Amino acid sequence: MLQAEEQREVRLKRNEETLRELSDTIRRCNIRVIGIPEGEEKEKGAESLFKEIRAENFPNLEEREVRLKRNEETLRELSDTIRRCNIRVIGIPEGEEKEKGAESLFKEIMAENFPNLVREMDLQVTEATRSPNFIKARRPTPRHIVVKLAKVNDKEKILRTARQKKLTYKGTPIRLS
Repeated sequence: MLQAEEQREVRLKRNEETLRELSDTIRRCNIRVIGIPEGEEKEKGAESLFKEIRAENFPNLEEREVRLKRNEETLRELSDTIRRCNIRVIGIPEGEEKEKGAESLFKEIMAENFPNLVREMDLQVTEATRSPNFIKARRPTPRHIVVKLAKVNDKEKILRTARQKKLTYKGTPIRLS
C-alpha cells in the first residue's frame, strides 16, 4: 500500500511540473503573439491588456455588439408579433380534429365553454393545426392544437375568461394558453 501511495505522489509531482511548464509556455506564446513586453503583463494584468489590445485592433467592436443586441431584440419583437394571435389548446385527444377539422373543433370548444363570449364577438379563425406535425411514439400526451386568430383582442378576451373558468371538452379537462 505504501508503494501505491508513493507512486501516486510521484505522478502528482510530475503532473504539477508539466502543468507549470505548459502554463509558462502559454504565457510566453501569448506575449510573443500579442507583442507585450514581458514585464508589462504582470504590471497591468492580463485582462486589462487584452481589453486594450482588443480596443486598438477592433475599434468598432462595441458598436457591433450594440447593433447585435438591437437586432436580436427586433427579431424577438417580430417573432412575438407573428405569434401573438396564436392560442394553444392543450389536452384534446389525438384524432378528434381529423373528424371535424381543427377550426371547427376550436369553435365547438368555445361554444361549449363560453357561449356568451362567442355570441358577443365575431370569432375569426385564420388557421388551426396540430403542433408538431409528427407524432412521437414515446410521448404519451396529445399534441397541442395551435389556433391562429384574426384579432389579438379576441385572443386576450378568450384567455382572460379562460383563466377564471375550468375548461372541458366532452368532459375531459383542457387548457388554453
